[in-house]
Amino acid sequence: MKENPFDMDEFIENQDPETGEAEEIEDETEGEAHELDVQKAVVEELAAENVELREQMSAKEAELAALRAELEKAKSELSAEAAKVKDLESRLDEKFFRELDLQERNPNSLALLDRDVDIPDRFPGETRDHVLEVIREARAAAESEGRIRRAQVLESVLVANEPNGTLARKRAELERLFAENGNIVSGPVIEDLKRCGLSHKNGEEYLLPSEIIKRNY
Repeated sequence: MKENPFDMDEFIENQDPETGEAEEIEDETEGEAHELDVQKAVVEELAAENVELREQMSAKEAELAALRAELEKAKSELSAEAAKVKDLESRLDEKFFRELDLQERNPNSLALLDRDVDIPDRFPGETRDHVLEVIREARAAAESEGRIRRAQVLESVLVANEPNGTLARKRAELERLFAENGNIVSGPVIEDLKRCGLSHKNGEEYLLPSEIIKRNY
């Protein structure tokens, strides 16, 4: 097969008129420049993403530090509350064992003084509260009469023997019951008194609310 003859005119047409270099070389250079631009754009995009990720990490670290601070604060508060609870439990245990020791030394320790066991308390500490009220009244009378020594002795008894308050509370409950019913000993009131084991009559006579309170509390 016969080869094509070299065409000088065609070769000259494909050359750059100024440099004389072939157009093919220029196209390759332009391709390399375009590729470099693409690579540069990718690098710049990655750098921007890296900056954004660092900012997000810094924000998360600050949030985590705040959460750790709140956790430490909560731990501190719980520790303080636990200390308070432990102190309260210790005080309750001390009081319990003190009361237990008192009961072991005095089987009738619910009362301030020993009394006839055939007259049981209607509620725990009834005798004790009654006796303490009498002593409180006697102490006030002794002080008003100038009996200083008696007043001091009775006061020392009151200080060492605090009432449990049940007597006063039951008296107040009974007063409230009468007040809510117009101080009339009606059917519902009588039923409540029976449930409490309290009498509303003296023989065949009905008692007034004030008389019922005095007779029972």
